[in-house]
Amino acid sequence: MSEQVTTQPRTQPAAAGATATGPLVGQSGKAHSPNYKWGILGIGILAQAAFSAAFQGIPTSGSQLQSAYHLSASQLGLVLAAVTCGAFITDVFWGIMSDRVGERKVLITGLTGTTLALAAVTAFLVPDHGRVPSYLVLAVMLFLTGALGGSVNGASGRAVMGWFPVEKRGFAISLRVAAVPAGGAIGAAVLPPLAMGGGFRWVFGFLTAFSLLATLAVIRWLDEPPLAKTPSGSRAAALPRSPLKRWDIWRIAITAFLLDLPQFTVLTFGSVFLHTVKHVPLGTIAVLLVIVQVLSAVSRVWGGRWTDRRGGRNRRTLVTVYSWVIAAGFTGIALFESAPSWVVAGLLVVSGILACGWHGVHYAEIATMAGPERAGTALGLENTLVFGGAFVTPLLIPLVLSGSSWPMVMLLIGALPAVASALIMPREPKAA
Repeated sequence: MSEQVTTQPRTQPAAAGATATGPLVGQSGKAHSPNYKWGILGIGILAQAAFSAAFQGIPTSGSQLQSAYHLSASQLGLVLAAVTCGAFITDVFWGIMSDRVGERKVLITGLTGTTLALAAVTAFLVPDHGRVPSYLVLAVMLFLTGALGGSVNGASGRAVMGWFPVEKRGFAISLRVAAVPAGGAIGAAVLPPLAMGGGFRWVFGFLTAFSLLATLAVIRWLDEPPLAKTPSGSRAAALPRSPLKRWDIWRIAITAFLLDLPQFTVLTFGSVFLHTVKHVPLGTIAVLLVIVQVLSAVSRVWGGRWTDRRGGRNRRTLVTVYSWVIAAGFTGIALFESAPSWVVAGLLVVSGILACGWHGVHYAEIATMAGPERAGTALGLENTLVFGGAFVTPLLIPLVLSGSSWPMVMLLIGALPAVASALIMPREPKAA
């Protein structure tokens, strides 16, 4: 698609708290040092990493989960999709609520509920002394975890938008978004060894403690920026148009959905593919998935920094380039499936890094287009489609496998969506 789209001016007014030369003053009226914004970024990173360790970390234990709970491939897909399904359904709601009532209330509500849901799984839904809990009940509780934990996606990003000046928002949001693979790397490094050594009570106990730590940090230190609430009445007319009514923003968000299919092909069934088809040891697979997560986090931060230095330009171009390279990588996996295991694993790692590494500039672009007052809604839309892709991927893969083969999975769920993303992404806006 090549038609030119109309966008909001790329330079949005910064929040009052983010532009002050002296102390930064939050909505509570409390004065903070100029470095307080970095503390807010740290809280956002912690909250996002805690949730990411659950929704990206649990799939890295997919083989152990399947064995411990006696799951078929389709049952495993349902359990792995549960967290992302919950976030998919609630993310727009959390984003809108962030714009209306502020990030603090949203984060405290969502993270507290996430912690309680994970605590319930730890206490009642783990295999113990030969008793295997119902996978359907486990899926329901993980769905609830995702529905509540999805609050961190839009709210923590909006907090960063509010406290940072416009010329640093791309870098700051990229750092916050890098917490997703960072949390996934923590999950990939910690959860499989816990599952093998102590069982899933240790797995879910770790995730509960991580979520509790993030909850306490928000309660103790998070103050909202001056733009924390969307005005009502006559002042609302001066706000930018709702992101939900803008086709250019929808197109950006749709590309996020498409690119999530190859991403979660690697993160959900990548370990199953490498272990069952290429016979790669589980320990090696865990190391490879940590490498994917760490280097994708680096990619996210690098992309945000690089585009900030160019005035926020070239974000869409960078995502488009990533899309074409991702498509080439997954096509290579499909064509060379019978190659030595190290070749296939290398292709999967490189494709996974790129498939996980586009988020920083993507989130910065959609938040900038919407403006800081509407960033929560825009990020909620973005995350709804991101988690939609994460939800459907582990459900689609068993369906394709039942009628075809792994090369077809790599082509239909890896390469093809990446090509569609490159074609749907709008052109760069004309320079002012």
